[in-house]
Amino acid sequence: MTVDETSWLTEEERLDWLQLIRSDNVGPTTFRALLARMGSAREALDALPSLANRGGADRRIHIASRDEAEAELKAADRLGIGLIGVNEPNYPPWLRQSDSAPPLLGVLGSSECLAGPIIAIVGSRNASAAGRKMAAQLSRDLGEAGFVIASGLARGIDTSAHQAALEAGTIAVFAGGLDSVYPPENRELASEIIEHRGAAVSEMPVGWEPRARDFPRRNRIIAGLALATVVVEAAERSGSLITARMALEQNREVMAVPGSPLDPRAAGANRLLKQGAAIVTEADDVIRILRPIMGEVPAAPQTAPVEVREPVSLSDEPLDRERQQIVEALGPSPMEVDEIVRLTGLPVQTVSISLLEMELAGRLERHPGQRVSLL
Repeated sequence: MTVDETSWLTEEERLDWLQLIRSDNVGPTTFRALLARMGSAREALDALPSLANRGGADRRIHIASRDEAEAELKAADRLGIGLIGVNEPNYPPWLRQSDSAPPLLGVLGSSECLAGPIIAIVGSRNASAAGRKMAAQLSRDLGEAGFVIASGLARGIDTSAHQAALEAGTIAVFAGGLDSVYPPENRELASEIIEHRGAAVSEMPVGWEPRARDFPRRNRIIAGLALATVVVEAAERSGSLITARMALEQNREVMAVPGSPLDPRAAGANRLLKQGAAIVTEADDVIRILRPIMGEVPAAPQTAPVEVREPVSLSDEPLDRERQQIVEALGPSPMEVDEIVRLTGLPVQTVSISLLEMELAGRLERHPGQRVSLL
């Protein structure tokens, strides 16, 4: 069956979804796989212990309780945060197309700006004055052309992009909970974004303080929200390059502003240009590239529905020897699921269920491009 992408979650379904996504080893991709296999979040929650045990879990995995889900929902309500499901009509349409789209996205502010079209502008925290000026100019001009600017509320380029886009609307993507503004000096800017009918969004629960590993997760949301990502100043080992890579993995446009070869803050952006990223020196460069993709800008895309298969019986589990074949085919280097199917000669259904079991057991890691590896 197919779940209509414009259907609203009931209160009970929202709590089921929240329990499932907050349970051990359940990320966005696993969440979608569980719904596809089991038919609903409630059925998936009931099946989690059995699936994890069959996947070789060496301990009992934590399954979020109803009380925990209700407490999180109440905490969000108190702060005015809405938890939007990926199948609901006010979910960001371009983000919905991503395989790693958060099943529930916390939104503080106006959800109207999430409809897009959205351009991500990212870059160095230690930005030059020229870089900050360029980010501001692009943001302001793209805003006047009807685009919404998304960024990560970081120091430097992100801050300049948000500030210049306040009047037209801008989206700040948090690495932590929506009550945890990082860096702290941007608390006032975060408030201004919301007051100007922009939005702050996060997949993390209220009270979650961002850790280093949460920022790449945040970056995939920035890239997923947008039609295109524009990099303004980025060093060779910059989080902005992670955002650019994630945009490419989601088949989005990547563009960059050229910088001086003598400035290490521009080295990453210049490398993107060498690798084929489109050059940007003004807003018209961005608009010209996107117009053929969108038709008449700004127009929002039509999104595909989320496919949910008929629930499968747990008696359809793979045989032990089939699981062993799959484990032997895997290694620490990511490989495509289709390649595992080819190497083992097993049915796609068997491989998919076995990988799902292993992931829930904490033995498998998923990577972009339908790739997996052993932990």
